[in-house]
Amino acid sequence: MNASDLPPLFAGLAIEPADIDAAAARMAGVAHRTPVRTSRQADERSGGRLFFKCENFQRMGAFKFRGAYNALAQFNPAQRERGVIAFSSGNHAQATALAARLLGMPSVIVMPSDSPAAKLAATREYQQGQRGSEVVLYDRYKEDREAIGRRLAEERGMTLVPPYDHSHVMAGQGTAAAELIDEVGALDKLLVCLGGGGLLSGCAVAAHARVPGIEVIGVEPEAGNDIQQSLAAGRIVRIDTPRTIADGAQTQAAGALTFPVIQRLVRQVVTVSDAQLVSTMRFFAERMKMVVEPTGALAAAALLEGVVPARGQRVGIIVSGGNVDLSRYASLLAAGAG
Repeated sequence: MNASDLPPLFAGLAIEPADIDAAAARMAGVAHRTPVRTSRQADERSGGRLFFKCENFQRMGAFKFRGAYNALAQFNPAQRERGVIAFSSGNHAQATALAARLLGMPSVIVMPSDSPAAKLAATREYQQGQRGSEVVLYDRYKEDREAIGRRLAEERGMTLVPPYDHSHVMAGQGTAAAELIDEVGALDKLLVCLGGGGLLSGCAVAAHARVPGIEVIGVEPEAGNDIQQSLAAGRIVRIDTPRTIADGAQTQAAGALTFPVIQRLVRQVVTVSDAQLVSTMRFFAERMKMVVEPTGALAAAALLEGVVPARGQRVGIIVSGGNVDLSRYASLLAAGAG
């Protein structure tokens, strides 16, 4: 069964398999086709056969480049001339700044003042030499980033591209799961890191198009389980900004576009603690020789810490990113070692 045979499953959703295929074609030769890695220790620990899709090796260090580039590449000439505005804790910021640079347009990025220093520095570096480009800082616990973004977009005539609740962004993110399954074959489960749902919704569409009946699972931080709550309530639940080391998952609510996809195509959403994230980050460093940021370890933590069973199954895991300040990374691993 191919994607063209499956429209009823995706009817009424913001994206369908054809959108992900188009995104893949659009970013061919621009986005990296990231490696899929395996680990004997991870398999022994989980009892399954695990396949890690390593988006920490994507351009700018995270899956976010896929969605940002797919969105910006579809701007018309007038939009390109005026540029893009984005709000982000860091990875969508870097992705948008880099995509805008590659496409020759200005970018204004709204970022929390407490964003990881490495993410702030990288965003500004991508903007160097780009006319009209800047980073605008805000307090994530007191100010509304969406309101700031909308105001600036209106004042400057720029196009706002949110980090997850945008069909072009969602389709771009889904190419990660498409590549994984195309490379390793059918999976029983796919686990995906979850903040606002852009990656999860895109990957769920791609996965179900390739493996009908696959069990797709989203993984949130314990402190920020807004989508888990939303699924239980049958509506979008909004929470206070969660306090978690997974800064890329400090979202307050699912998107109006992402939530219906998650409701229909995602089997369940589970949570992991910050301590479990640190343990998983250490596993990646010691056993797989990879630097993975806390948010990037969400999906893997659910398996390696026994939250989701994998015994006897083939399981895909999206490792969503590797952007973390080295001093912060070292201190987390050192603290968790005790």
